[in-house]
Amino acid sequence: MKIKKGDTVRVLRGRDRGKTGKVLFAMPQDALVLVESLNMVKKHIRPRRAGEKGQRVTVAAPMKVANVQVVCPQCKKGTRVKILREEGGAVRVCRHCNAPLAAA
Repeated sequence: MKIKKGDTVRVLRGRDRGKTGKVLFAMPQDALVLVESLNMVKKHIRPRRAGEKGQRVTVAAPMKVANVQVVCPQCKKGTRVKILREEGGAVRVCRHCNAPLAAA
């Protein structure tokens, strides 16, 4: 999976299509990413103690990696990720401008 924690991504499909956000958590084994303040769903919380009320909480739900695209920090375009192999290791770069994509 070429999307990492800290990347800025644009949503390609779904109700949040066109919006951008930062990846909070990546799950490569399931091909899912959690993007901050996108794909928000209501979660119903049951009361845990006597006298406590149940509530509905809005939380971010994971979305499929195929539905997001990395945004290059330099050219500000949605791009696919190219991996360049160098003697120091692998570097992820933008396919448009060859700028390195460093995850924060």
